Amino acid sequence: MFDAILTSAIGALPVFAAHLAVTLLILIAGVLVYQALTPQQEGRLIRENNAAAGVAFGAAILSLALPLGMCLARSVSIPDIIVWGIVALIVQLGTFFVARFVFHDLVARIERGEMASAAALGATHLSVAIINAAAIAG
Repeated sequence: MFDAILTSAIGALPVFAAHLAVTLLILIAGVLVYQALTPQQEGRLIRENNAAAGVAFGAAILSLALPLGMCLARSVSIPDIIVWGIVALIVQLGTFFVARFVFHDLVARIERGEMASAAALGATHLSVAIINAAAIAG
């Protein structure tokens, strides 16, 4: 019985690796797009030990990964992962701009290291990501 399970798992490895690789590439692309679209320089702020930037950026990465994880879990093919992954990223990237409209001076506050603003942005990102993932799950 163990041999059959092992044989089946080994046979499924190429599909697993391809689906995982595509999803990780979408995540990396999403993070890079997020960094390009947001006015603050997350990398510099984190290197300067700005905890607020680290919290906000970490939550943004998690909020991109959460719906992508659901895409990976529910998809039937690589094109399916790509289509729903892009939809998920658009929703999550849009969240930043809505949050920026709601929370005045959000970027400046995070740049000053204000943790309350980082926590609010992070919670907003993660809340939308949970709903986004559930919508993808159908």
